[in-house]
Amino acid sequence: MKLVCMGDSLTYGYAIFRKDCWVHLLENELNIEIINVGINGDTTAGMLSRSYEDIVQNTPTHVIIMGGTNDFISNRPLHLVEENIKQLVNEAIENKIVPIIGIEPPIDRILAERKWTDAVDYDKINLILCEYRKWIINFSDKKNINYIDFHNKFIEELKDKDPRELYVDGLHPTPYGHELMAKCVINLFKKVL
Repeated sequence: MKLVCMGDSLTYGYAIFRKDCWVHLLENELNIEIINVGINGDTTAGMLSRSYEDIVQNTPTHVIIMGGTNDFISNRPLHLVEENIKQLVNEAIENKIVPIIGIEPPIDRILAERKWTDAVDYDKINLILCEYRKWIINFSDKKNINYIDFHNKFIEELKDKDPRELYVDGLHPTPYGHELMAKCVINLFKKVL
């Protein structure tokens, strides 16, 4: 088995040591070859533009595809993000690669306003992320593919935890947040493999 993880800064591991990134934690736990092709600031259009080189040419058996938050911060419409994800999934399937969609965590508005900018309506983006989550679940069910619900995991954790335990800056996970993400992926792989 060989896994490519395609995404943005949440996949790359922004603001943490590489050893603490969920992708690296997976590699240690699952003992398989994993290639991290996450890029800070990437959008789903950017991911689509590099997917042949970064996914197909790496010849993985599986790919985790996760993106969208940067699109929404940049005011790109949901339907374009959905279309890009569809194309990424279809390209994987056409190349006999098993696609898995990651559902990005919500944003913590207070931390994001403090650490980034208060010029962005993070509450609106979280509403879009909720709609996007519903679409991913429906799309995955129709395509009979797996998804990993990082979004819901973070919401569950935030019931009992201070957001600063999960987020470096309201957008990017702490090492603890990355541990949670790795556990979500490991749980899925234990079920499907």
